[in-house]
Amino acid sequence: MPAERRYGMDHDHYDWSPLINRKTLRWPHDARIALCVIVNLEHLEWSPPAGNVQVDSLHDRPLPDYRNYSHRDYGHRVGIFRVLDVLEKHGIKPTVAMDVLTAENYPYLVQHCLGRDSEIIGHGVALTRMISSKMSIEEEKEYIGRSIRALTKATGSAPLGWLGPEYGESNRTPQILGEAGIQYVCDWANDEQPYPMKTAKGDLYALPIMLDLDDNFALWERQYRIDEYADLLKEAFDVMYRDAGENGRVLVLNLHPWIIGQPFRIGFLDEALGYMVRKKGVWAASGQEIIDWYRKNQAGT
Repeated sequence: MPAERRYGMDHDHYDWSPLINRKTLRWPHDARIALCVIVNLEHLEWSPPAGNVQVDSLHDRPLPDYRNYSHRDYGHRVGIFRVLDVLEKHGIKPTVAMDVLTAENYPYLVQHCLGRDSEIIGHGVALTRMISSKMSIEEEKEYIGRSIRALTKATGSAPLGWLGPEYGESNRTPQILGEAGIQYVCDWANDEQPYPMKTAKGDLYALPIMLDLDDNFALWERQYRIDEYADLLKEAFDVMYRDAGENGRVLVLNLHPWIIGQPFRIGFLDEALGYMVRKKGVWAASGQEIIDWYRKNQAGT
């Protein structure tokens, strides 16, 4: 489904829908906000295979880049446990985006996440291997299929959600995801409610991440101080909570344990999430729980 320039939408992946014209959305127990926290477990390869697409900032020194590799590996060795502890403290079921190389090479982390009642969703093959339009359709189908197979083998069940490495997609990705049995995708950052995607096969929904609150985007790329980031989380929540008095919202946070799991940052996440869940009318849920509710109670209205 290639993009094309024309009046209105440039693609046919979904219908344009202004939020102010939609039917009122309410979550379980008449909650205003559905709160979802995605935790990324993604592997940075020492020496990525030639020809793969990755963001330029991943390796800023000659390979093997031990500094960046070990910094990212901190999330797998230390940070993930701090982040999961905070989520458990506040009754938030984690949605863990896990890539193939993590699922295959870190079986302890797979079982630990499952033991924490996490939902595990697809996250590609590796951080250093993004989906892009440089792939053929056969290559992309195999890439997505490999991710689904690896997580199914590691966890015992097929993933139902998807977050591309670095939000990467091609023009064909939603169609391939729907055909492969994926039920929701988190790569589209354009709304404060879920919405249906158009696919020839399958039943696919978007679960939009609040991109500006992605800890990598805010802390690493835009270089906000951690106290500023905590204020951003609370201020965004306050505005969405107020607006949700008219129509329900979903707040999806995307976190990276190698960043937010650092000892000088984790307390600010704890504070911000505690601030949110203490409010009446906040439903903390996994990605699949949110999409299941939306599909049964809202889709098509």
